[in-house]
Amino acid sequence: MINAIILFIVAGLAEIGGGYLVWLWIREGKPLWYGFVGGVILVIYGIIPTLQKFPTFGRVYAAYGGVFIILSILWGWGIDKKTPDIYDWIGSVICIIGVSIILWGPRH
Repeated sequence: MINAIILFIVAGLAEIGGGYLVWLWIREGKPLWYGFVGGVILVIYGIIPTLQKFPTFGRVYAAYGGVFIILSILWGWGIDKKTPDIYDWIGSVICIIGVSIILWGPRH
């Protein structure tokens, strides 16, 4: 379980970080190498979820979506200095409950 959580977090940080570098390159006029490094990180992000032990692609990506939402809120707080409000926190809790059900709910 801990390995799965770590992989979800690493994948989320790679996607958000890579996307952020591309954002800085295109939207804020940073040098081309920002976009290149961001693109490489996004390719690495695409590989990381394949290391998960869960049996189905769809379940891994559905659960990852919830983790991504939480990490995005935290990224906005730490990098963009946008303090999450109560609705951000409530939504994040709902997402983590959903992720837990998707990944570890009893199956027949």
